[in-house]
Amino acid sequence: MLIDQLPAIIIVVPLLMAILVNFVGIWFRSACYYLTVATVSVSFLSSLGIMQEVMLKGRTSYRLGGWEPPWGIEYMVDHLNAFILVIITAIALLSVIFSYNPIKKDMPARVPQFYSLFLLLTLGLIGMTITGDAFNLYVLIEITSIACYALIAKGDDKSPLAAFNYLIIGTIGACFYLLGVGYLYIMAGSLNILDLSTLLPKVYGTNAILAAFTFFMVGIAIKMAFFPLHGWLPNAYSHAPDTVSAFMAATVTKVSAYVMIRVMFTIFQPQYSLSAIPVMPLLGWLSVGAMMYGCILALAQKDIKRMLSYIIIAEVGYIVVGISTANKLGFIGAVLHIMNDAIMMICLFLAAAAIAYKTGAKDIDSYRGLAKKMPLTTIAFLIGAVSVVGVPPTCGFFSKWYLLLGTIDSGNFAFTAALLLSSLMSAIVMYRVLQSLYSANKEISTKNDEAPLSMLVPIYVSAIAVVIIGFFSGDIISSVIQYTVPAGYK
Repeated sequence: MLIDQLPAIIIVVPLLMAILVNFVGIWFRSACYYLTVATVSVSFLSSLGIMQEVMLKGRTSYRLGGWEPPWGIEYMVDHLNAFILVIITAIALLSVIFSYNPIKKDMPARVPQFYSLFLLLTLGLIGMTITGDAFNLYVLIEITSIACYALIAKGDDKSPLAAFNYLIIGTIGACFYLLGVGYLYIMAGSLNILDLSTLLPKVYGTNAILAAFTFFMVGIAIKMAFFPLHGWLPNAYSHAPDTVSAFMAATVTKVSAYVMIRVMFTIFQPQYSLSAIPVMPLLGWLSVGAMMYGCILALAQKDIKRMLSYIIIAEVGYIVVGISTANKLGFIGAVLHIMNDAIMMICLFLAAAAIAYKTGAKDIDSYRGLAKKMPLTTIAFLIGAVSVVGVPPTCGFFSKWYLLLGTIDSGNFAFTAALLLSSLMSAIVMYRVLQSLYSANKEISTKNDEAPLSMLVPIYVSAIAVVIIGFFSGDIISSVIQYTVPAGYK
């Protein structure tokens, strides 16, 4: 009975605790952290239970309030979103454990509000992933976005403007998505995702459906910072609080990539995206632009979080180029890279946050010689960096390998060249940081001065995961990812 209720528990618990934490914080501020850790732990364990259930029984569903779909809202879980749920909740747990000291230092008077918003953001991301209703997805996108705006605004002096810019651009993206929902409801009379997948083929030839698909793709592209609609991301991530940057960098664009996959291959059946309209070549060339633009701009940055933010833009390009290959190898690479990029980004952002916490260093030049002072943190950053480049046996190598095979199999050798060139540029970007970390600096004390254990543990869990996931990539693909490949992909 408990297993049957997990799709509700994973949503309801963070929702209720987001409210409760804020009130508890009025009297017991220190309890907010522990309540949030416990709440996210419940969501993480729930996601593991859901994944186990899907692997044993296949696709499952949960009807809210007992209302039968398509009239009621349905939570639909298959291999794809069960996989994404585990990623979201694992990253959330690492982020919230890490947050204790940075939040206590940076915003001591706003601890309850921070953890309340953190839980709302976690709730929104989980809801976006698990919902089986197109309009409910819009509502959860907005919950996620509002939590993001508020959390970003709690950063440095420039964060309010960055949050406001994100609000304007994000609202435009949400409006595009909502217009797409409206067109679908007019044409199909339903908003249940599985229901839409059977109703829409009858009206694929209409301009209304083409308009709906276009609105969906533009809106989602804005939310996932897909080139050239990425303008909100660098400022938002670089000026947000370090813990917020880490959590958002590892999850927000990845969940949006999942939504793109869900729209393209579930709401609209694969043949629509593959043959009805020429969207795949367009996505492929825009992905090339994302990879080149992100890596080139990353080379020009001195601020570490801003540099990593541009790397994320390139990483989004990797995911979309895998989708655009329209073959099994490329799609497997794209889904695998959603997980790999999430774990790489949390590792790098948390390591950078730990360095900023202990030394105040945020520019690459100010990292000079810090390897002697913070050797454990530096090693973790090194592991994340070589994975971004794609060095075996780290996880980044295996997803990039599948992406390369996918582009070769599709005959798009320009995309293959772009993947290789962007990886080379990523190596140059990361070499700059590592060179600074390991350079001699007589002004830096050689005395070991690492971040507190509550910060080091999440950093090392993510760094170890970068390596372990690499070794088990084959098992992950064979047990989960192969079942996410759309029908018709070879």
